[in-house]
Amino acid sequence: MSTRRESKSPKNISVLISGASIGGPTLAYWLDRYGFRVTVVERSIGLRPGGQAIDVRGPALEVAERMGVLEEIRRRSTALRGMSIVDGDGNELSRTTEHTMSGGQIGSPDVEILRDELAQVLYDAGGSGSGIEYLFGDSIATLEQDDDEVRVVFDSGASRAFDLVVGADGVHSHTRGLVFGPEENYLRHLGGYLGVWTVPNHLGLDRWEVIYQMPGRDVWGAMVMSVRDNTEARAFIGIESDQPPATFLPRDTDEQKRLVARAYEGAGWEMPRLLKEMWNAPDFHLDALAQIHMDTWSRGRVTLLGDAGYCASPASGQGTTMAMTAAYILAGELGAAPGDHGAAFAAYERELRDFVADNQNIALINQAAKRAQREATADQAAPLPRHEDEAFAEAFAKVGAFRLKDYAVSPR
Repeated sequence: MSTRRESKSPKNISVLISGASIGGPTLAYWLDRYGFRVTVVERSIGLRPGGQAIDVRGPALEVAERMGVLEEIRRRSTALRGMSIVDGDGNELSRTTEHTMSGGQIGSPDVEILRDELAQVLYDAGGSGSGIEYLFGDSIATLEQDDDEVRVVFDSGASRAFDLVVGADGVHSHTRGLVFGPEENYLRHLGGYLGVWTVPNHLGLDRWEVIYQMPGRDVWGAMVMSVRDNTEARAFIGIESDQPPATFLPRDTDEQKRLVARAYEGAGWEMPRLLKEMWNAPDFHLDALAQIHMDTWSRGRVTLLGDAGYCASPASGQGTTMAMTAAYILAGELGAAPGDHGAAFAAYERELRDFVADNQNIALINQAAKRAQREATADQAAPLPRHEDEAFAEAFAKVGAFRLKDYAVSPR
């Protein structure tokens, strides 16, 4: 239960943010501008490297512009020119310069960028002279809250008290688990697993994406895209399974790699080489395509942001947009009602609930389209689902109609 304290100014309110990927640094930037005392704790020893290409779209572009980082984000974009589909022997079956599988329609205002590149831009936006404190190589071990504060014990053994805590620590949020209970109460598995890792650009791709489809199997095939001005590439694979992560996905990274190797045993094209590179990749990541659904994102003095509270899954292509947009709105509502976190959290949810639901629906449309395509044909040249198709166009038009709220409180 919150108590309204109208006389309390932001500079007297401390906020701990768990997670320094996308939503965390964006929220830290805006809270700092509103005058809050901000601490960000991140389990990694620095900004976490690796990750897939992600998309900054719609209202997130406006958030980036208001932060003064949009041009830098565009400068660091993948700048892909198109994509090809190949068969198991590497023969090109089709190509297009109209869209890519990873980023959508070429020529749109949207920006595709590597996750770690965007995280760096957002972190740098805070500036060395800001009041944002980052605690790398640590995480929340326990927390207890009452009407006055949240008492946090970190894995390092340090203990501190904060006025508010925000969990921006991903789909498997530890903060959510501490405050709201087990993950299985909120996670909805969408029937697939996505893997990604860095590989050398041995295909010599020039801002290009190549897709090897494998219809009729429990694996999707592979996608390789050049990144970082063609100096390296990212490899993506997909596995179909309705088994939930608790029973399908090993915790150990080497076991996950063995799972991928078994699933793609005997695959053609460049798969043997990609799998060989996988074993030495420092940034290998495999996780479920899943969503998080919760009746409320806040409890007491703790709230959730981005994937921690309402993951739409990579199948939506909207996770980054949701996180940046939500961070801007959460900071704005807290700035508009300093000392009344209950009112701010409630307004944050009201502003975003429909937007979140619409974005999660995009993932469902995408998954249904992919499955229908795989079941309908064994033709590897068949078109993949894409954002300009009718179902996608309607869904993206709906989320594109969302408008950012302008807050009366001016950032300092």
